[in-house]
Amino acid sequence: MAPHSFRLATPADARRIAELHVPAWRAAYHGLLPDALLASQSVDTRERQWRQWNEGHALRRIWLAEREGALLGFAATGPSRDRDAATSIGEVYAIYLDPEVIGTGVGRALFAHANETLRGLGFTRAMLWVLESNARSRRFYEAAGWRADGTRKTETLQGVEVVEVRYACALS
Repeated sequence: MAPHSFRLATPADARRIAELHVPAWRAAYHGLLPDALLASQSVDTRERQWRQWNEGHALRRIWLAEREGALLGFAATGPSRDRDAATSIGEVYAIYLDPEVIGTGVGRALFAHANETLRGLGFTRAMLWVLESNARSRRFYEAAGWRADGTRKTETLQGVEVVEVRYACALS
């Protein structure tokens, strides 16, 4: 298998990110969220969201993992969105992979790269939110040294209530 590389996304990558995000999101949440919610995801909507995502946010980054021009995954990072968070806390907003590359090491490498990006921007701690019921993702984060910090929140996604837990780690 050829090696992968990372690069910073540009606005021109928004469509490719959306085309990966929708099937990756559906695969990641299959059995955890209602089928109707999964089916409602739209590449066009996601493209608009990713195109506008980092406008006016100097510390937000989207990193692409690619192999021979093919998009394998992406990770989005930046300052924590939690209202009570110190300015020294960064966040991994999203990490998604093409379902075909799960288990190949691309996700671990991309996640490590995202953490290094946050560290390089001066953040000393990082956090992320994950569905409480998403055991697979939670094992992934725990294998990378992250731990649930005891904070939970309930969000509503298109009328569906979901419980998320916060994971955190030191970046120093």
